[in-house]
Amino acid sequence: MERQDSTPLLEVRDVTKSFGSVAAVRGCSFGLPPGEVHALVGENGAGKSTIVKMLAGVHRPDTGTLLVDGEPVEFGGPADAMDAGIAVIYQEPTLFGDLSVAENIAMGRQPRGRFGIIDRRRMRRTATELFARLGVHLDPGRPARGLSIADQQIVEIAKAIGGRARILVMDEPTAALSSVEVERLFAVVRALREEGAAVLFISHRFEEITALCDRVTIMRDGAHVSTDPLADLTVEEMVRRMVGRDLDALFPKQDVEPGAVVLEVDGLAREGVFRDVTFEVRAGEIVALAGLVGAGRSEVVQAVFGVDGRDAGTVRVNGKRVRPHSSRAAMAAGMALVPEDRRQQGLVMDLSIQRNVTLPRSGALARFGLLGGGAERREAAHWTERLRTRYGRLADPVRTLSGGNQQKVVLAKWLATAPRVLIVDEPTRGIDVGTKAEVHRLMSALAAEGVAVLMVSSELPEVLGMADRVLVMREGRLVADLPRAEATEESIMLAAMGQEVA
Repeated sequence: MERQDSTPLLEVRDVTKSFGSVAAVRGCSFGLPPGEVHALVGENGAGKSTIVKMLAGVHRPDTGTLLVDGEPVEFGGPADAMDAGIAVIYQEPTLFGDLSVAENIAMGRQPRGRFGIIDRRRMRRTATELFARLGVHLDPGRPARGLSIADQQIVEIAKAIGGRARILVMDEPTAALSSVEVERLFAVVRALREEGAAVLFISHRFEEITALCDRVTIMRDGAHVSTDPLADLTVEEMVRRMVGRDLDALFPKQDVEPGAVVLEVDGLAREGVFRDVTFEVRAGEIVALAGLVGAGRSEVVQAVFGVDGRDAGTVRVNGKRVRPHSSRAAMAAGMALVPEDRRQQGLVMDLSIQRNVTLPRSGALARFGLLGGGAERREAAHWTERLRTRYGRLADPVRTLSGGNQQKVVLAKWLATAPRVLIVDEPTRGIDVGTKAEVHRLMSALAAEGVAVLMVSSELPEVLGMADRVLVMREGRLVADLPRAEATEESIMLAAMGQEVA
């Protein structure tokens, strides 16, 4: 893969792409020289995914040019892109589960010996050599089924470089990985950079961009904003260019005087998961549950809402005890839960946007047992407008929305119930910085209206920026209750790791 000149391996030159009346990409240009990891960043809807699909051969530019090695190329489909040396590594790889790792890597170019028989020994040897180049250890003979997402991505990368790909496009590759897996993936990417490959890296996580990338291209509303060396940019400047406002606007926290206690949790326990969890949340208060992965935060809020069972403890809303093991009872008491996994737990992906928004209130909206389309549309339109949701038609399936807009639909679905207690589990995970600011604005506005908000978050800036109090969990127990004035990254992490907070 080594190159002796500085001609970009890949160049995107003034490309545009529209879908009907919507301009997804407008005059975007940037280049990837050999031996560079290049970040492509922007809000959801900025045009990043459309760029990726053009590079993958799924879409063709309406105008403008794609160049590989300085020569214009036109892709009639994904096979043409792969033949040009471009490989796309997605969040969730699509390997053949019943085939071995080596067979997946060699798919479409299996080595053959005498009489045209597949040479499986050479196939495994090639896979082993590819893993050695990448600095990882995987068994080429094991079935692909059962591999972690991280290992599946490594197999996809090995398959790409085995097919002589020189340009790798990595679309949110770390979204489902642990910190250890992320660091291993980064080591692989650095090895590819040393060999002279060009890597286009797409991520919402600024800490990953600053740790890995050499240059950054920023997009906003489908247009190219800037391309600069990472060394010339601060995170604050990147945010400002992406969303057109300063980082301070990311946490628009209103000062609210807390009112009466709304949610009381007393002695909550589930064997082997959490124990003796006691806390309260007042009207107008945002309380954050913080802690390390596995501390039991999500399990506690699931039990509070009645999705999961509990062995002991009580939950009260406005002084009235809520029946355990019943999310229906929790809803009747005025509670709402926005789950961490919005696709699996928060939405019915094949139903329309308007039907998803109105699901919890379908009985209240129905007349004589029938749900009228007009009432459903009006309700959905009100809440999607309030949350500034971007969509084509309310009748479109919710799966057609971006991740950030799906998150807004989940929020709209529960806000339509006018909750007294709003529980949000990782409210901004996997969404862009601009949508994060809108979700934070909404949470703050709800608190100002007297809603009690309980938030689970793994992002310390979010916890510090939005919470009036921070409850820290460690190994299934509450170990600290920090008021806003005393909550710092250091104090939270010390408590989460079992150290005494000064």
